[in-house]
Amino acid sequence: MTVFGWLNNQLLKMDWLNDLIKLLVQNVFGLNVSERLGGSIHFFLYDTIKIFILLSVLIFVISYIQSHFPPERTRKILGRFSGIGANIVGALLGTVTPFCSCSSIPLFIGFTSAGLPIGVTFSFLISSPLVDLASVLLLASIFNWKIAIAYVVVGIILAVIGGTIISALKLEKYVEPFVFGRNVSGTEEPEMTRRDRLAFARDQVLGIIKKVWLYILIGVGIGAAIHNWVPKDIITAVLGQQNVFSVPIATFVGVPMYADIFGTLPIAEALVNKGVGIGTVLSFMMAVTALSLPSMILLKKVVKMKLLLIFGAIVVAGILIIGYAFNVAGGLFVV
Repeated sequence: MTVFGWLNNQLLKMDWLNDLIKLLVQNVFGLNVSERLGGSIHFFLYDTIKIFILLSVLIFVISYIQSHFPPERTRKILGRFSGIGANIVGALLGTVTPFCSCSSIPLFIGFTSAGLPIGVTFSFLISSPLVDLASVLLLASIFNWKIAIAYVVVGIILAVIGGTIISALKLEKYVEPFVFGRNVSGTEEPEMTRRDRLAFARDQVLGIIKKVWLYILIGVGIGAAIHNWVPKDIITAVLGQQNVFSVPIATFVGVPMYADIFGTLPIAEALVNKGVGIGTVLSFMMAVTALSLPSMILLKKVVKMKLLLIFGAIVVAGILIIGYAFNVAGGLFVV
């Protein structure tokens, strides 16, 4: 456990980088990290560099794994299962596919047009932006392994239950007809060589970094401001556990935003450090990643309003339940 703790602190939490940035701020900038300005610069530089390093490594590894699951192969895997088993597999496959809700929707269309039950495709659609392998390590790097694993587990459970409910309600008629009318060749792409997979992983790193770098910088900037400039009393009054409405407030504030887990992590870190309950923070993160406004606009193009509202209501209800449950059990997840 001592070796694991050292590796966790040095490789994931990057304590060495934290100390290096602290020396930079103090000796080069001449600022005290315990004061507001110095603390803000330290928070911004440390979190930004750490997230970009971890993100690049994790995206490369996960994209290499993802190269083994092209859309047609994923569809075939899902087609072998039925009932809740199919929802579970759909949710699990969502963890090794795209990193944001908008990029998941084209796959959702392809799976639906290929004849997969819409409940299964919705399980995939929920889990794909909400949970991925990178989120486990990034959450562990900022919080701890208990929170990281619990987040992934509840995210998958939410995806499975959400898809199962949609299957039970038989809402196929609320999917736009053109989705079912699309031609799907059923031809699997040629097997990639190792060089192809490495090139694919490299291109994914570059492509995803280009898409998310601004959101990461904004998220770290907001986190630095919350951490060093916003009084703790104000944060706890609005989002503290003594406020029974803190979870719904965090959820509905998160819905209109567009980011991914990488951009929300610095904000989550700052909120937890200010005394906000872990359930409230996770509710905010889930709302931003699973129900962003741009993804809802895209989804509206392929489903009718009733199905969109039902999908949103199921996910919001699940997030609220998860948030309150984590707050009640907060002692088990002390950061």
